[in-house]
Amino acid sequence: MQWIVEEKDGKRTILPTKIVNPLKLKSALSPLAWKILKLLSEKDYYPKELGKKLKMHEQKIYYHIRNLEKAGLIKKTREETRQGAVTKYYTITEPSLSVSLKPLEPATKLFSIKQEYRNFLDPFVKDGKFNAKIIASSPEPHGPTKERGKDSVYTTNVALFFGTFLNYIPEESGIIFDTDTTKEDLKNNLIIIGGPGVNSIAKKINKKLPVRFEKVKYKENWYNSIYSEISKKTYSEETYGLIIKTKNPFDKTKQILLLAGITHKGTRAASISLLQNFKKIIKGNSYNNKFTANVIDGIDADSDGIIDTTEIIE
Repeated sequence: MQWIVEEKDGKRTILPTKIVNPLKLKSALSPLAWKILKLLSEKDYYPKELGKKLKMHEQKIYYHIRNLEKAGLIKKTREETRQGAVTKYYTITEPSLSVSLKPLEPATKLFSIKQEYRNFLDPFVKDGKFNAKIIASSPEPHGPTKERGKDSVYTTNVALFFGTFLNYIPEESGIIFDTDTTKEDLKNNLIIIGGPGVNSIAKKINKKLPVRFEKVKYKENWYNSIYSEISKKTYSEETYGLIIKTKNPFDKTKQILLLAGITHKGTRAASISLLQNFKKIIKGNSYNNKFTANVIDGIDADSDGIIDTTEIIE
């Protein structure tokens, strides 16, 4: 299927189109043929009905219907028997027509993305396609703490974010739970959702991160703070989270994007911040912008108990 796409004021609108050979387009260029197309874009009609609507002889309508159908601009939708005769209803093939003077180009050339955006999105979005595995924490009790992951619901925010940059709908969701992840899965570009207390893959990479989660003293598998090697600061509120893009330690040719919090509230804050503060996030850490690593604070702006806005702390 082909589409007409318009980008205006940061918003993208689309409409299906029929790319027409210029030689066949002449079938639609007569005033009467164009009126028929306009009517068929509103609802299905049969030729005699069109004749009455346009106050034209039925044979003229049939002539244009045959030409329009032959050109592929309209199609038959159904047949009905009226007074012993078969009546054919027609509609337009697509709601718009286009003439292509050059071969179509890859969508990534048409929908240009700012270079700084591409730097962050690469390699998770490649040639308009999603190019990563999303690893969410399992909702079942697992790991040494027997914790249930509450972070998988935030994959919706992440999927919504990446979906705005895709030209193709993925055939599969690409979402797997940490407990189902294989060694082969880990060799992909990864988007990990949830902290090391609930996501076993986040736990495996935690010590290698420039901003990482710190354990509770004397409790081996519990984490209660975030420590930044960049700013040398510690953050311990449960609404704090982090967003980090770094090399994949399981395959150095791949990348990892981690969105996680001290609790699920912090993970929610990280996932929301990706949508709300993307322009700031791509600038890197405020203490050292060589690191794509941000500490996020979640804020309950309307005091309803749910984090709805965020602030980048570093």
